[in-house]
Amino acid sequence: MAAEAAGAQPMPMSMPGMTMPMPAKPTAKKSAGEKARTKPAAKAPRKSSSPTRHGGATAMPMPMPGQTAPAGSTPMPMEHLPAGQPQMGGMAHGDHGMAMTGALGRYPMQRESSGTAWQPDTSEPTGLMTTSGDWTLMAHGVLNLVYDHQSGPRGDDKAFASGMLMGMANRPFGNGTLQFKAMVSPEPLMGPSGYPLLLASGETANGRDRLIDRQHPHDFFMELSGSVSQNIGAKSSLFLYAALPGEPAFGPPAFMHREAILDSPEAPISHHWLDSTHISFGVVTAGLVLDRVKLEISRFNGREPDQYRWNIETGPPDSTSIRVSWNPTSTLALQASWGHLVDPEQLEPGVDQKRLSASALYAREIAPGWKFAGTLAWGRKSAQGHNDDAYVAETSLKHAGWTVFGRGEITENRELVAAVENGPAYRVGKVSLGAVRDFRIADHLSIGAGGLFALNFVPGSLAPLYGGSNPTGTMAFIRLRLQ
Repeated sequence: MAAEAAGAQPMPMSMPGMTMPMPAKPTAKKSAGEKARTKPAAKAPRKSSSPTRHGGATAMPMPMPGQTAPAGSTPMPMEHLPAGQPQMGGMAHGDHGMAMTGALGRYPMQRESSGTAWQPDTSEPTGLMTTSGDWTLMAHGVLNLVYDHQSGPRGDDKAFASGMLMGMANRPFGNGTLQFKAMVSPEPLMGPSGYPLLLASGETANGRDRLIDRQHPHDFFMELSGSVSQNIGAKSSLFLYAALPGEPAFGPPAFMHREAILDSPEAPISHHWLDSTHISFGVVTAGLVLDRVKLEISRFNGREPDQYRWNIETGPPDSTSIRVSWNPTSTLALQASWGHLVDPEQLEPGVDQKRLSASALYAREIAPGWKFAGTLAWGRKSAQGHNDDAYVAETSLKHAGWTVFGRGEITENRELVAAVENGPAYRVGKVSLGAVRDFRIADHLSIGAGGLFALNFVPGSLAPLYGGSNPTGTMAFIRLRLQ
């Protein structure tokens, strides 16, 4: 470094909230004659814009992913983080701008989403973070209060609460990371029948009848998990994840974690094609990270949660999934996955399913202060000789407290007519568009108000049941967010 010249101390590496000074290069002692010939340099006046100094060292900040390093700085590469501290980027109490690596490997923490799924490195960080000793702690939460109106003979009105509260704690372990996560939801308070949502189906409210044109509530315990990783190279690691409940290695991140649509209070009608396994009562996942590629396999309890939403269920790890994830750039996350689910449906005993999924998630700042995110996903359910597909496109645009979001879906659904066992698949579709405006009311708390409008598409054979080919849905909501 240039700073090493003339006996000056070298410029240290640091991250926000932490300084990592490098030892000064030893210099030979000067003789008395040399001291006499050497005149001390005049001190330059201190400028207010100079970098912060700690004990004589100059702290140069480490940029976050997607940011540019300050002029003259030399940020420390991820692979050169100190062994035994892969997830610690150096963080002051309450500092949100720290550079941190993930719990499963040496890559930016923003890459990690629900379960062990990946998202773009440029995804918006949502957690409130701090440290306590060797532990890094994070909390994130959102509470939606929603009024829902679905039109037509199969529609209904309801006010309900949805959302989640998540906590995370991790620390160095060996040359890797030990992490614990917990996530709970208020949704059991809405009752076992959930909320009206045209063209949605799956699970049950009473153990006998399928929920049709309604979205089931999620369980109170959405995730109770632990993971451990060990680095086996500069950019590679092995990890093990276990949860009761948790998310196996299948599909994209769960819908309430995808940046393109997480601001919508409405569940997708494609939920049971793409990510219904995100609450599985018993999951063990082993994985290998090779720089931007992740390979993982899960054994899990394939039965979907029953109508009792407050308890923790148990069952044998009888199902298997495999997922390959690849983040070719910091703005793009790709995945393809396969799953074999044993007896997943409570109302279809003895019927196994095979599932396939592929998705692409994108996130980037398209202009100063403007953030765009998008999702393209496909899922397939195969059972009893049938292959039923779902297609999803999601998008959001954020600027100055405003978020505009939208989603388009097509599903092939055999459950919309309950009287027909193993009946025909009806191709139905939906487009929704909404917006929310957030206002900060405290350092880490905001309140928002928004709404959405949905237009549904049903074939002519179903139109009499829905009062026409294009029934509609609307939601108005307010929300609190901890971030």
